[in-house]
Amino acid sequence: VQFLIVLASLYIFLTAKKLSDSRKFKDMKIYVLPPPQPFADPNAEQKQYKEVEYGEHVFTTARSLLTSTLFGICMTVGLHYYKGMIVGLAMQSVMGPFNLFENKFAKAILLGGGFKKGDTPRSRRIFDEKYRDELSDKDEIVDAEGKVVTRKKETKKAIETKSFEDILLDTWDEGESANLGPLIEALTKKNANFKTSENGWTPLMVMAAIGSPKVEDAMKKLKSLGANPSLTDGEGWNALHWAAFHGSASGAKTLLDVFGGVSAELHTVVDKEGKTALQHAKDEENDAVVTVIEEAIASGSTGAGLAESDGLRKRK
Repeated sequence: VQFLIVLASLYIFLTAKKLSDSRKFKDMKIYVLPPPQPFADPNAEQKQYKEVEYGEHVFTTARSLLTSTLFGICMTVGLHYYKGMIVGLAMQSVMGPFNLFENKFAKAILLGGGFKKGDTPRSRRIFDEKYRDELSDKDEIVDAEGKVVTRKKETKKAIETKSFEDILLDTWDEGESANLGPLIEALTKKNANFKTSENGWTPLMVMAAIGSPKVEDAMKKLKSLGANPSLTDGEGWNALHWAAFHGSASGAKTLLDVFGGVSAELHTVVDKEGKTALQHAKDEENDAVVTVIEEAIASGSTGAGLAESDGLRKRK
């Protein structure tokens, strides 16, 4: 029994490690309820939420489970070996599975089907977390030390004048369920090749990977505005890398057909790990993207580039 518990804990840890390294998860800010305090009022209207990064929170949760499991097993096995105590070993064998399934992340992985392609933190809600736009006036944010963080209340004017980078990152955070309207409306020739300050993401990279409805039309608008598909981010990925890694066959096809991806040699670019977009698609078992790229290479698709009139209407 304990051997199976260790295997399960190790599997959960490795799954968490993979998620924590994934672009879709690692940098996303979420707000989780801190561990319950002994004398806290359970009926209090005001709740405190701790701001964490999703990838880091998943990883530390799984690591804590693995270390506590190993410590408990080593303790009981040691007592049994040196003192002949069988009770502790029996209790560990009985309580081990209960402790495993009390962990929210472990329960989601083992009983909830794990993470499937297209899943986002918002679609799973493993930790009963909230997101920035879901916090109410009654919710408090605390830092790692438990100190309350003062929130600046956004005015209507501030919301309306949200920066282009915020709009772009919000769209990415929402994943497949994203409303592309605000981003499409904000696109201009000046920001068509905009790069985010931290990681160098462009609108075309996000659009190519997100898999949201109407994303093809949005990419055509970017084409009409002069978006460059050959730009790379901080890890050396171009837009085709993004589509390949995240399994967006429609995004990859649009890049290869509309943007002339083969003639632009997007498929030959290697990132800092020495991988092409095709290699990422194969590694992630995104077979539909593999087919799209291989067929485009075989046919020598140049994607003469659709006319600007094929894109969405320009912002007035």
